[in-house]
Amino acid sequence: MYYIGLMSGTSADGIDAVLVNIDAREEITVVATHRHSYPPPVTAKVEHVISGSTTSLHDLARLDVELGIEFAAAAAALLHKHQVKPKHLAAIGSHGQTVGHFPEPPFPVTVQLGCPAVIAEQTGVRTVADFRMGDMATGGQGAPLAPAFHRAAFSSDSETRVIVNIGGIANLTLLPSDPAATIIGFDTGPGNTLLDAWVRRERGLRYDPQGEWAESGTVDTDLLATLLRDPYLRAAPPKSTGRERFNLGWLESLLKMHTAVSAVDVQATLTRFTARTIADALVALAPDTAAVYLCGGGVHNQTLVQALRNHLPGRRIADTQALGMHPDWVEAVAFAWLAHRRLHNRPGNLPSVTGARHEAVLGALWEGNGDK
Repeated sequence: MYYIGLMSGTSADGIDAVLVNIDAREEITVVATHRHSYPPPVTAKVEHVISGSTTSLHDLARLDVELGIEFAAAAAALLHKHQVKPKHLAAIGSHGQTVGHFPEPPFPVTVQLGCPAVIAEQTGVRTVADFRMGDMATGGQGAPLAPAFHRAAFSSDSETRVIVNIGGIANLTLLPSDPAATIIGFDTGPGNTLLDAWVRRERGLRYDPQGEWAESGTVDTDLLATLLRDPYLRAAPPKSTGRERFNLGWLESLLKMHTAVSAVDVQATLTRFTARTIADALVALAPDTAAVYLCGGGVHNQTLVQALRNHLPGRRIADTQALGMHPDWVEAVAFAWLAHRRLHNRPGNLPSVTGARHEAVLGALWEGNGDK
């Protein structure tokens, strides 16, 4: 059956849309992909909410609907481009746009915008969304959810693997070769989010292409040591984080102690910081694992990937294309898979990862008009 997965990450600049086929054995085939960019005013509204700036309830609700329209447009464009009719789809799995993730007790909550009722109505396709709160209601962090999908898509009984997703926030999954062994995963800390925020502030760019600006700078070891002292990095899993913690304001508060560091050297240091936090977490979690596979936008940052290689000598580092899935689309495929799990009443979380009290079927369902 065909499914669409829709994913918008912490960059808040658009939506990854994938069309996949999932058969009865849960074998996954990526059929088509599409990248849908937000109009600049939408990105600006999302950034305003994420920053914690004052937002009226009315504006927040309007943005939920506006993002629902964008998610629906992404799905419709994918279907149109590849001549697939909505009636041939089992469901759309929409992650939504995260604007807040606060997993701390006593009232853990996560907020994703992108009204699924609008998606279902405008596409005519049954839509599954609101995946994270089902895990949080059982005492889990609601994130990361990708490790359950990583197990389904990338595990091997002949090789222990670590999957590292470098999105705005980086996370890793340990996939033991023994199918009875516990799978562990957690957010390691910043991925691209600080790099993107700093290059946007200093150079007006959305990101640092291939890490070229960072490569031209020099790592400041004192600043790096300050960054590495953040308590989140020493916390034991289960744990998850987001831009609520690691953001431009957080960085600027630390730079007050390092005023002599140039802008380009800050970028170089942030790149090393991301690589170091991923490597430190990986070594602590899986010191003997030689096979590391990368996915997410960070795979295109050559300076970052090289820094990661330098911190992980002796390990074989490739991207998930080596396992049959392009690294740009892994997260979107994960939410198509989670929609499939929801329709078949199967759990979508891993309590060993999120800290949930038990497995849970994740996602709420909105029926579409299949005649469209």
